[in-house]
Parts: sequence; C-alpha cells; structure tokens
Amino acid sequence: MNNICIIGNLCSQPELKSTQSGVMVCAVSVAVPRDYKVNGEKVTDFMPCVFWRQKADFVSRYFNKGDKIAVEGSLESRKYTDKEGKNRITWEIIANKVGFCGKRERQESAEPNVQSPNESPFGDDELPF
Repeated sequence: MNNICIIGNLCSQPELKSTQSGVMVCAVSVAVPRDYKVNGEKVTDFMPCVFWRQKADFVSRYFNKGDKIAVEGSLESRKYTDKEGKNRITWEIIANKVGFCGKRERQESAEPNVQSPNESPFGDDELPF
C-alpha cells in the first residue's frame, strides 16, 4: 500500500505548465507542520506535490501561496541527472485527490465539482485516518 495524506500550506504560487505532449501539470511544495517542537521551535516538513491534468488546473486556479490545502496521493521516487552529471533521486507526492481546508477569502466557484470549503477534503466516507 502506498497512500499518503497531508494538510499544509502552499509554499509558492501554483503555476500551471504543460508537457511537450500538452498534458497539464502543476508542481508545488506544501509546508506540513509536525505536532511537536525542537528546542522550542516548530518543526515543518516541505513536501513536493505534483498535480496532473484537471487537478493541476484546479490547483492553479483556486489556490494561492499560503493557502491551506489537503492532498491525498502516493509517494513516488524519480531519478534524474543534475547539472554536474550526478545521478540523483527525489521523492514527491503524486496527487490523486485535492481539497480546500479552512476558510477561503475569494469568491467560490460555480463549477459543479469544486468542493465547498466547509466540507471535509476527503468526503465523509473517505477520512484520511
């Protein structure tokens, strides 16, 4: 089983891009606070998340830097070669579901599949725990 659920804040403004074949993609890190402190300071993990197709469009349209977001997906590794020619590996969350958390200050969308900000991000029958 490979399933991860996080709730955190977007670290940057989501930017919609597309692959060479025209598939929409949006990659952004999510700051996820831990429930403890180290030396009196909060501990936060920064999770890279990748949204594809309609989810990429949704995130880029309705979320801004600092907004709280709920993401459910799978943790995947990706190998690449850096600028110095060294082989590297990175880990990222490939989103299967995304939802609002907390209050939204912008006007709500009239789109039928956009979740209300007061609803659970995973639905009543799909709690993340």
